[in-house]
Amino acid sequence: MAKKTYLLDTSVYLTDATALYAYGTNDILIPLKVLEEIDKHKKRQNGVGTNARKIIRMFDGLRSKGNLNKGVRIRKGKGVAYAKTFEPEDLPIGFSKEDPDNHIIGVAITELKKNPNKKIIVVSRDINMRVKCDAIGIPSEDYIARQVVRESSEIFAGLVSHLVDDQVVDRFYDGTGDVILEKDDGEFFPNQFVMLVSNASEKKTALCRFVSYGIPLKSVQLYKGGIWGVAPRNKEQSFALDLLLDPHVQVVSLIGKAGTGKTLMAVAAGLHQTMDETKNCLYKKMVISRPVQPMGRDIGFLPGSLEEKMAPWLAPIQDNLQFLMGNDKVTLDMYMERGIIELEALTYIRGRSIANAYIIIDEAQNLSNHEMKTILTRVGEGTKIILTGDVEQIDNVYVDETTNGLTHVVERFKDQPVAGHITLLKGERSKVATIAAKVL
Repeated sequence: MAKKTYLLDTSVYLTDATALYAYGTNDILIPLKVLEEIDKHKKRQNGVGTNARKIIRMFDGLRSKGNLNKGVRIRKGKGVAYAKTFEPEDLPIGFSKEDPDNHIIGVAITELKKNPNKKIIVVSRDINMRVKCDAIGIPSEDYIARQVVRESSEIFAGLVSHLVDDQVVDRFYDGTGDVILEKDDGEFFPNQFVMLVSNASEKKTALCRFVSYGIPLKSVQLYKGGIWGVAPRNKEQSFALDLLLDPHVQVVSLIGKAGTGKTLMAVAAGLHQTMDETKNCLYKKMVISRPVQPMGRDIGFLPGSLEEKMAPWLAPIQDNLQFLMGNDKVTLDMYMERGIIELEALTYIRGRSIANAYIIIDEAQNLSNHEMKTILTRVGEGTKIILTGDVEQIDNVYVDETTNGLTHVVERFKDQPVAGHITLLKGERSKVATIAAKVL
C-alpha cells in the first residue's frame, strides 16, 4: 500500500492529543498555523486545554529528537512528522489569506506543488474545512478513531426484547420458578433490562433485569407509588428508578430527549436517598453539576461568588429541586447551607475525592472522554454517580453523538456489574414538549 501523508487540523489535536499516533507508518504534516492555534488553547482548564498542553509536550519531544522542518520519526514503527508553512500565492482565487483554515489548507496545496506524487489527506472535525478541501480537489476526512459506535442509533439502549415460551412468562410472574438465561440465548449485559415476550401473544410480556448468565432474572421494582411525589409514567422511567435506587449500581447513565424525565428522576431518587427521614439515608449529600456552556469557557468571566456564577447554568436543576420540594426555596437554601445539597462547578471537581455522595452530572453529552474520565476518577467509596444527557443536543464543538464522554461511558461500562443504563424514549413533560422534541 502506498504511503500517505495526513495533515491534521487543530480540531483533531484538541479532540485527541494522541491522534499523532493513529495513522500507522504514514507521515504527519503539521502546519505552523496549527501550532499557533493550539497555543491559544493551552491555558483552558478543561479537556481541550489538557489536550493542547499534551500535544505541545509531544511536539517538543519530537523537536528534541531532530528537526521538525526536515522531519522527525514519531516513534518506532510510525511515520515521520514534519512542520511546514505555505506560499500565499498558492491559495486559490477567493481564498482569504486572513482565514486560519485557509492557511492550513494552503500548506497541503504548497506541499502538493513541491511533491506532486504525494498523497496528502486533510483530516478535520470541521465540516466546512472538509467541504473546502473537496471543492479544490484535496482529499479530506473526519477524525473517527475515538468513536465507540459508528452512529448514534447503535448506542446501547439498556433494554432488549427476548422471545420465550408462554409458560416462562407465567412462571416469572407467579414466582413458581426461576427464569435463567444462558449464553446460547444471546448476548446480554449486567443490569440490562429484558422484556420477556410470549411466543403465543406479543402483548403478554414480563419486565426483568439481567444479572449474569446462569443467575435468575431479577424483578423490576416499579415504584408505582412514586418517590418524592414522582411516579414513573412508562416502563423506561420505571427502569430508570430501578437503577437509581439500587445501591449496588454505582454508575447510572440516562439518555433521552428533552422532557423524558431523566433529570427529574435522577434528582427525585437523590433526594429520596439523602434526605428521606423515614430511613437511614444511603448518602450523606447530593452533589449536582453540569458543564458550563459554551463548553470550555471558565465561569470566571461572570461576576459574583461561585454560587452566583453557577446559577444560570444550574437553573434547570434548581427548577427540578424546587418542584420536588413543593417550590420551597427556603428549605432548598437551608439544605444547601448545611452541605446536604451541593451545586458544584465541573471546573473545580478535579483533585476532589467525593465519598458517600450521590452525584448527578446533567448534560453529560457535552463532556469529552477525558473530562468524563476526570469526573469518574473523583468517585470515592460509597458514592453513586448519575450521568444524564441527550446525545442529539451537543453544544461542544469538539465532540459529537458518537465521540462524547456520555456515549463512551454507556458503551465502555455496559459489561460492568457496577453500571447500568437505560434510554428514555417517551416525552412526559407536556404534550407541547413531546411534539417539539419529535418534529423540530
